[in-house]
Amino acid sequence: MIKVEAIVREDKFEDIKEALNEIEVNGITVSQVMGCGKSKGYKELVRGTEVTITMLPKIKFEIVVSNEEWEKKTIDAILKAAFTGNPGDGKIFSYDLRNVIRVRTKETGTAAIN
Repeated sequence: MIKVEAIVREDKFEDIKEALNEIEVNGITVSQVMGCGKSKGYKELVRGTEVTITMLPKIKFEIVVSNEEWEKKTIDAILKAAFTGNPGDGKIFSYDLRNVIRVRTKETGTAAIN
C-alpha cells in the first residue's frame, strides 16, 4: 500500500478532484494548509505599505492506493490536473504504508481501502 500526498494550488482543487474521479480514485482526504517553497512567497502592497507574504494557502490531497500501478495512475492524474508551469504548482510525495485498519470492521491492509 502506498500513500500519495499532493500539496497544490487552491484553484486546482476541482480539476484534481475531477481527474481522480475519472480514474476511479474515490478515497481521498483534503485539507487546507499553508506553506512556502523556494520562492518564500511574494510582496504585496497593503494600504500603501509593502508586505511580504511568506505563507501561501494550498490544498493537500491524501490518497491511499493498493499498489504501484495505482500510485502511478494517481500521480499522473494529479500532475496533469495541477500543472500551470509557474512557480507554486506544488509537490507530490509518496510513501510506503505498513498497514491500514478500517475502524468499523477491523479489516486490515488492502481490504481496508477497497
